[in-house]
Amino acid sequence: MRWIVWGSILLTLLTPAAVKPDHSATDEYRSRRANLREVIADGVIILEGNTEEAGDLRTGFLQEPNFYYLTGWAEPGAILLMTPGDEVLFVPRRNPEAEKWTGRKASPDDRDIRKRTGFEKVLSTESFESQVVRYLEAAPKVYLLKGKPAAARLERLLAMRSIQDAAPAIARLRMVKSAHEQDLIRRSIDVSIHGHRAIWQRAAAGLYEYQLAATLTSVFLESGCAGPAYAHIVGSGPNATVLHYSANSRRMDSGDLLLVDAGAECGGYAADITRTIPVNGKFTSRQKEIYNIVLGAQSTAIAAARPGMTIGKTTANSLYRVAYDYIDSHGKDQQGNTLGKYFTHGVSHHVGLEVHDANDPAMPLAPGMIITVEPGIYLPEENIGVRIEDMILITENGAKVLTESLPKDVEAIERFLAERKPYAPSR
Repeated sequence: MRWIVWGSILLTLLTPAAVKPDHSATDEYRSRRANLREVIADGVIILEGNTEEAGDLRTGFLQEPNFYYLTGWAEPGAILLMTPGDEVLFVPRRNPEAEKWTGRKASPDDRDIRKRTGFEKVLSTESFESQVVRYLEAAPKVYLLKGKPAAARLERLLAMRSIQDAAPAIARLRMVKSAHEQDLIRRSIDVSIHGHRAIWQRAAAGLYEYQLAATLTSVFLESGCAGPAYAHIVGSGPNATVLHYSANSRRMDSGDLLLVDAGAECGGYAADITRTIPVNGKFTSRQKEIYNIVLGAQSTAIAAARPGMTIGKTTANSLYRVAYDYIDSHGKDQQGNTLGKYFTHGVSHHVGLEVHDANDPAMPLAPGMIITVEPGIYLPEENIGVRIEDMILITENGAKVLTESLPKDVEAIERFLAERKPYAPSR
């Protein structure tokens, strides 16, 4: 995409902080590993990072998120090994032939490798199998990321040991975001909101959904972020009723609702925001009725969010039940039935290194957790799909909405759309 009238929005985002993700929190990664060793005190923990062979031609190399959470190391082929009292990072030796294709990598022989990795002990992955036997003497059990492709090789190698899954313990740590993580997530939120505002500026009958998706991607990348945290959902008219619609291929018409579910990934952390707007700038009376029911359900759920609540469909003290009960007691479909059955998904999930972040479903909300609140109503027979999604931070006494600067009241949305300047495509 070339320069367009909202290009000035992009320029405001090109700050030094946006150019590179922050990988400097060595002490925080070290603290996370110490916390995990306290939780898993009876075992040796072995986590393998992703390899370049596991990369995707579309996305390039992406590090395994649990491994990254504990190490901050974004290069391929590394292995983390921790005992109750020790830790070591195994890093591949340099491969000049491979580096011709994917660039120079760190090596355990580099003079500054300890400073770069934050580990006092850095060995070569080529020595892992000979070294691991010695470290296994430190504890009776071995904890791996069971179910991951690399775990199968390790389970064969360690067939005589008691193998446990490290993922649940790591997930419980990942659920509570540190101040540093919260700052990174806020950066992703800020960029995501700029992206949503940019497509509000551009949306019009006659444009295709993919043109708006391109606008989002352009804003995210121009802001120095990695790109989208997940596939853009840009659904107009009937496509707004499809929960994970991603074809983004339809031509928008006047009178359509446009549902946009999109978030950026910046500094390794995701954002997740959904808004639903009228393409022509004005909600019909029926669209407004359904929209305000969803907004009321979301507002009620956010007001109920606090430590001790849960987010599951069947758990006690659930935000889902709060939102569902509101929807089912407000409004009717064309046959006079209540609307609860048209709220067809969960109300919330955790957000962090992954847009659907690691979590323990049995663990209630606690201060420092960041979740979405996203009720929706989907009426295919009326071509009406409405979802409103915000991200909230659980606090000691309630919750703080992190995405509140993106309008969601009907009047505020219509006012923004009425005041926008006409879009002028580049030549």
